[in-house]
Amino acid sequence: MNIHEYQAKALLAQYGVGIPRGGVAETPAEATVIAQRLGGEIWAIKAQIHAGGRGKAGGVKLAKTPEEAGEIAKAMLGSRLITHQTSLEGKEVHKVYVEEGLGIEREYYLGIVLDRSLEMPVIMASRQGGVDIEEVAKNSPNEIIKVAVDPMIGFRPFHGRKLAFALGLVKEQVGLFVDFCTSLFRLYVQKDAEIVEINPLVFTSCKRFVALDAKISFDNNALYRHPEIVAMRDLSEEESSEIEAGEYNLNYVKLQGNVGCMVNGAGLAMATMDIIKHEGGEPANFLDVGGGAKPETVAKGFEIILKDPNVKAIFVNIFGGIVRCDRVANGILEAAKIVHVSVPVVVRLDGTNAKEAKEILEQASIPNIFAAPSLEGGAKKAVELACQGGAS
Repeated sequence: MNIHEYQAKALLAQYGVGIPRGGVAETPAEATVIAQRLGGEIWAIKAQIHAGGRGKAGGVKLAKTPEEAGEIAKAMLGSRLITHQTSLEGKEVHKVYVEEGLGIEREYYLGIVLDRSLEMPVIMASRQGGVDIEEVAKNSPNEIIKVAVDPMIGFRPFHGRKLAFALGLVKEQVGLFVDFCTSLFRLYVQKDAEIVEINPLVFTSCKRFVALDAKISFDNNALYRHPEIVAMRDLSEEESSEIEAGEYNLNYVKLQGNVGCMVNGAGLAMATMDIIKHEGGEPANFLDVGGGAKPETVAKGFEIILKDPNVKAIFVNIFGGIVRCDRVANGILEAAKIVHVSVPVVVRLDGTNAKEAKEILEQASIPNIFAAPSLEGGAKKAVELACQGGAS
């Protein structure tokens, strides 16, 4: 689960992490009032959307008067911001964050993420702050310093000092930096975060480290422990079909292709998308219907997939382990009665009673449902049908 920058900064402040003063505005008048209240000579007006790259897309601008802050907010609010992390449609801006300007001496990058290969949280830092960290990792990987933190001992001052020395911080900065990292890591652990990213982390003319920007995302599986985090969820920032799928315990992620995917098991779903790509197609979604694959579940899966107008064919790839393939086949036929399936469906069933399942589908003789002989054959057929615009 993602949250907005202003929400992330409120959390940081609770843990003693330095942030600039600011306020959230939903109208131009509110933006003007906030700038007046903050005082100073310059303010940053930031569009609040769940996507990076806002600055390059015009979503972060500076105002030199409170009135100008209101004018900038007026132009941002209601607009659609398109960044490298949004779809081509972009995201509509409903709120802006008005923040005081700071005297900045140096910018850095600081982030915490789980390294699954090490099975440990890793703190990453770089002297190249304020730019796309992905570009730094690609073009200057040596500029990124990584320190793994053994969860058995947690974050210790020596972790922070190692980062500080690698960043070239002077003696007077090291203690401040270690304190900053300590607070940040405590938030990461206690709030079950997946990613905590400060870009840029700035050292100001007032001789303190401040999170000028903040991105935090959380482990969905741990949200039951954090009702205060759940309360921050902004449904307007999420894909409506993904929200609906979640209500039916379906794991669905919308993508940009034209081959809909319905699979049981996350690993098999990833493999299915890979083989669709291998056959020259583009998956339209990730959809894991789980081990049960009941008719009602399959029907809801079809319904959600077909809401995407880009879908020209659907590839159903089910491995019958927990559930028998013949039951799945009957479930697909029942689902086809419940939901009008307007595009061809290629079905590959393997595992328990796979032979019986294939016979059930073939005997049903439904024009737009095809039984696939294999995973490769099914993916190839689905891609071909999608390229034909769904014509069978």
